[in-house]
Formats: sequence, structure tokens, C-alpha cells
Amino acid sequence: MTEITRVPIAPLAKGSLTKLWIGVILAILVGAGLAWAAVPKGLDVDVITAGTGPMPKEGEVIFVKYKGKLAADGTVFEDAQTSPFPVKDLFPEGNPFLYEKGQMIPGFYEGLKNVQKGGKYEIFIPAEMAYGATPPPQSPIPPNADLEFEIEVTGIMSRAAVERNLQLLRDQMQAQLGAPGAEAPGGAPQGAPQGPPQGVPGQ
Repeated sequence: MTEITRVPIAPLAKGSLTKLWIGVILAILVGAGLAWAAVPKGLDVDVITAGTGPMPKEGEVIFVKYKGKLAADGTVFEDAQTSPFPVKDLFPEGNPFLYEKGQMIPGFYEGLKNVQKGGKYEIFIPAEMAYGATPPPQSPIPPNADLEFEIEVTGIMSRAAVERNLQLLRDQMQAQLGAPGAEAPGGAPQGAPQGPPQGVPGQ
């Protein structure tokens, strides 16, 4: 019989195990706090369901299902739950946001900074980080309105991967039109997205 060399484990003093777990919990909380420490004052992000995987990098594309509401009375001004792409499997569900400054309102950009795939969040955006005194024309958003967004992150892709899949989508749609290179007026296959996704809200 092979003899197993046993390494003695130092006994924990009474109460040490509890202190150990408290230390572990505090470390986790501190780590989470550091992740959200850069959120600007006035902006509030509540994690409803934690996601997994890496956080988005500048220039990546975040796919999101979202509902936008006026913070004052809960009036829904936008509800975007479905994908704009006509073909499934090439992209995650939801709407694509090019994660770059200037592609969306500042509060939405900052609110997406620490999200993860599969996560659900509620984002409160003060008016000065939303549309301020000049909301989009014809929109139901009044001037100087605070906003709230309920979002679900369905995926994060590199811009290169999105552009590659957009080309695959165009190729599929050209094939469906029945003739190689058949295009709709304007130079792109009918119904095909035009170029990389642009971030909204904020345009």
C-alpha cells in the first residue's frame, strides 16, 4: 500500500473561520465597488441580474434590449426589444450599440461601461447626462428630463466580427434576390443594414 504523506493543516482558532469568510465577502464587495467607482456623480446603475464574461471595450459593439422611461412619471418613450437584423444566428438578440464616446448620450455610455453579457441593469441618467435642454425633435422627452433605462445585455462583439457578419448578411440577401450582385437602390441589398451599427439613444 502506498503511504500518503499528510500535510497537517493548522487549526483555526475559535471564530477565525467566521473572520475568514467576512474577509472574503469584504474582498468581493470591495472589488465590485472598484468596478463601479468610476460611475459619475448623479448617474446610478443598479444590477438586477449579474452577467458573466468581460466588460465592453471601446470600439466593441454591445447588443442590448432596452426600455427608456421618463424618471418623473415612468412614461415609456422607447421600447426596443427586437433585433433590427432580418437573419438570426449572425448576431445576438437586441439592438447594437457601437461603444464609443459620441455614439450615444453620455449617461448611456457611462452606464454601459461595466455591464456584462446576460446581465440586467437599471440606469438612472440625470438630464445633464442625457439630452439636457434640447431633446430630439418630435420626441416625447421634455427638456431637462431625467431618464431611466431598463436594459438586458444579450451580447458583446468586436466591431470586426460585426462587420464580417454584416457582409455575410448582405451576401445572403443578395442570394435571396436571385441574382449575384443584385442591389436595391442606394447600392446595398434591399433591407440590409448600411455599414457598422450606430449607437442610440443619442443621435
